[in-house]
Amino acid sequence: MRISRRALLGAGTGAIAGAWLWPSGGGSAPPAYGVTLSDAQWRAKLSPAAYDVLRHAATERPFTSPLLNEHRKGVFACAGCALPLFSSATKFESGTGWPSFWAPLAHAVLQSADNSLGMDRTEVHCRRCGGHLGHVFDDGPKPTGLRYCMNGVALSFTPTKA
Repeated sequence: MRISRRALLGAGTGAIAGAWLWPSGGGSAPPAYGVTLSDAQWRAKLSPAAYDVLRHAATERPFTSPLLNEHRKGVFACAGCALPLFSSATKFESGTGWPSFWAPLAHAVLQSADNSLGMDRTEVHCRRCGGHLGHVFDDGPKPTGLRYCMNGVALSFTPTKA
């Protein structure tokens, strides 16, 4: 079962978008993205689960993503626009049930404040299409101390060719 914060809070997409706090300044408009599609185009492009997560900030059930147990060398990319986001070299086993990384690739993600569900969290978005990927927490391993807790359905994986 996927849980949509927006559905849970009963807030419309416009209200949520207006409340986002982007790194460029509190209360400013969301950034313009290089990849923009209509809602119908996103629905046609993505699986229902990926659509719910990437476009409506739902959360997949823990321990359900095949990428959780992906241990080959390679790159994890956005399932919406194929932008490379994380290297397998930064993936670690967090025990949370979602693929976790201690750092994204340079210039791959954006972050915004997420105060939904009565919690203060930092939401992680794809820099190119704005898709919701998951959240980042400060309880990760060295060297960054960060845990990028990502929804597996928001990612694709391409193994490195040997």
